[in-house]
This record gives sequence, C-alpha cells and structure tokens, in this order.
Amino acid sequence: MSDFFKKLFLPITATLDFIQKYFKSLLFILILLLILAPASTESVKPPNLATLTLAGPIMDAEKIVKEIEALKEEEDIKGVLFLVDSPGGAVAPSVEIALAIKRLKAQKPVVAYAAGTMASGSYYASIWASRIVANPAATIGSIGVIMEGMNIKGLIDKLGVKPQVVKAGKYKEAGTPFREWTPEERREIETHVLDIYHMFVKDVASARHLDPTHPETFADARIFIASKAQKVGLIDQVGSLEDAKALTKTLSGVKEARWKEKSRWEQYIENLAEQSARTFASQLRGWIVR
Repeated sequence: MSDFFKKLFLPITATLDFIQKYFKSLLFILILLLILAPASTESVKPPNLATLTLAGPIMDAEKIVKEIEALKEEEDIKGVLFLVDSPGGAVAPSVEIALAIKRLKAQKPVVAYAAGTMASGSYYASIWASRIVANPAATIGSIGVIMEGMNIKGLIDKLGVKPQVVKAGKYKEAGTPFREWTPEERREIETHVLDIYHMFVKDVASARHLDPTHPETFADARIFIASKAQKVGLIDQVGSLEDAKALTKTLSGVKEARWKEKSRWEQYIENLAEQSARTFASQLRGWIVR
C-alpha cells in the first residue's frame, strides 16, 4: 500500500525535490529573464521626453553634465524635465551644471521642477531652464555665498602642537585654521566671496530678468516658500510634478508624451541598492537601540 502511494505521488514529490535542490539556480534564471525580457510592445515609437535628476549635495558635475550632453544629442527627445531636490554645494560644479542646462535649452525646452529644495548651488544650476516650477512646499533661493573656517590655535596650544609653515606669496596662508586671520587676509577672503556673489546675482538677474541693482529683493540669501519665490521672480509657477510634466509636453510641442524610461537592468540595480540601503539603515537602528 505504501509503495502504491509513493508511485501515485511520485511526479509531485520529484518536482518538489527538484525545486528544492535547484531553487537558487531557478531564482537566478527568473531574475535574468525579468531583466532581459523585452519591454512592453504597446508602443514601438521612441520616447520623446526625458527626465534628468539632481539630488543631494553638489560636489561634482561630471556625471550629470554627461547626461545633459547625451540628451542634447538625442534627436528624438524634444523636451527635458529637470527634477531638483538639492541644498546646493560647491560653486564650480553648480556653475558647470547651469551652463550645461543653458546649452541644452538652446536646442530643446527644459522645465526645472523644485521637488523639495532648490537652493544656493542647485538654484544656480536651474536658472537657465525654460521654466521653473516648484512644489507648493518647496524651499527656494538662498542666493548667497559663504566661506567658513575655524581658529583652532587655542586647542593646539593646549596639545603642545606648533605648526611650521614655509610659504611663497603673501596670501598663500589665508584661511589657515592654525591662527587668527590677519586683517589683510580677511579682506582678501571677503573680496573673493563677494566676487562669487556678484557673479551669482548677475547670472540670476540675467536668466530670470530681474534687476541686478536691487539684489536685496531676491538675493540676500533668504529662502522662500514657493508662492513667495514666485512673487519675487525666482520661479514661474507653483504646481505639482504632473503640472511640470504637462508644461514640458506643451513646450516641447509633442502630441503624445512618451517618457524615456530606464532599462530593466538599471531599474533592478537601483531597486537593489535602495533595498540594501533600507536594510542597512534598519540594522543600524537596531544596533543603536540595543
């Protein structure tokens, strides 16, 4: 009787044994199929709109500038939505991005959307967009320049540390943390900061058609909520992401919006990275609690 049931259920048990034995291999093959499977064939027409993202502090511009230049060369792409959520960062990379956006706009419309924060360097990066739209709760502005330093002379004196310096050039040590700056050094640093600030104000005024002789109305380093930013001329419209997408479609002149999407492989890698980050953060919280 026992042999009868074994034979009766043999196909099922054999299948289960096979799955259990080769589960990892089957899972790997399934993932490959999902990644390499062709995208939906509902539309064979190429995408005509694209998104570009600037998120987090701006320390380097190389990657995003390459993306901008690539979009500039894609003839099928008729308009670009520039998604921004960044507190700003280093001056030179911010200017580099701004100039790349300016070159892109010369060939196709660019709508910048302030998804959360568009301030300081990230606002600079966005000024040459065809239009700037902001989430109603977005933070806009902070048009200013700051250079900070520390005077740790008291600390190193307590530690018994004595810095030794060999220099050539009167201002080569300007900004040193090992002593108080001389009046001449401070004036030279202030001059440099003001030069950058005046360039910032001039470019914002030129791009946004504002009066550069009255920077106090828009460029005193204040931050604005979207509605107030619109009143002073820093943005064109308060709205949602869908509003920004609709404006991109209108300015580009396309009848049917077909947004460029990342490949399945890129989506898979990004999802994997996000999941890993969430797992790490969860474990870190657990370690802290314990």
